[in-house]
Amino acid sequence: MLADRGKSPQEFTKWSRKQEQSSSLPHPKGAHDTDTACLAPGSRMRGLRWRYTQLPSQPDDPLPGEAEAEAETVSTARSPDTEEAWVPTLGESKVLHAEEFRQLVPHFPPRFTGHSWTLVYCTERDGFSLKSLYRRMEGQSSPVLLALRDRDGQIFGAFSSTAIRVSSCFYGTGETFLFSFSPQLKVFKWTGSNTFFVKGDLDLLVMGSGSGQFGLWLDGDLNHGGSRPCATFNNEVLASREEFFIQDLEAWSLS
Repeated sequence: MLADRGKSPQEFTKWSRKQEQSSSLPHPKGAHDTDTACLAPGSRMRGLRWRYTQLPSQPDDPLPGEAEAEAETVSTARSPDTEEAWVPTLGESKVLHAEEFRQLVPHFPPRFTGHSWTLVYCTERDGFSLKSLYRRMEGQSSPVLLALRDRDGQIFGAFSSTAIRVSSCFYGTGETFLFSFSPQLKVFKWTGSNTFFVKGDLDLLVMGSGSGQFGLWLDGDLNHGGSRPCATFNNEVLASREEFFIQDLEAWSLS
């Protein structure tokens, strides 16, 4: 737990909010490149201690000030005309059934649909270790689908437009999103309010941030995590509760 590493959740929230307020650049009008929020010159990354500023973003993504993205609720019904237009193959998955993955497909960027997916990492096979997840991602550049099940049986996760890696900067694009089956699929896409998409070190992987809150965070043992509403995705709590224990985690990458 975070508190075990020297900060209570309340102290960590105050610290994270202070770091966000220390950003020296005004908010840009979108997000496109990786490494969209970087450490201040001369700063050092040590555990959870980082600072970041925001860099220009993708012109095709929504601009700050536009209406915030609403959670998209997906119907499970399909028209006979579109039945089996493309059936994803996730035969190895212990988290997602084919029907659940089929519901996620329309939310992937169009250029990624029709591709097959490979199970790069899973806790059942590779153990519970964020370091092992990074190691399995080495050399990868394609998008990643993270699928989790907590010990209460809730299924949720994230789509990252780029491979997951250790970085001193926030990286990713506005194509990144969070999702939850609760039990019907809800997808939380980028609001345009900031560019805090993905960041991780050996102790913590974070997706989405704002005002000291993380949309999704996982600890270094991939045993404990949390989810709270954040400005990046305007998401609901993804799991069955704000802090959860992981039963299964899988990382899928385009083949």
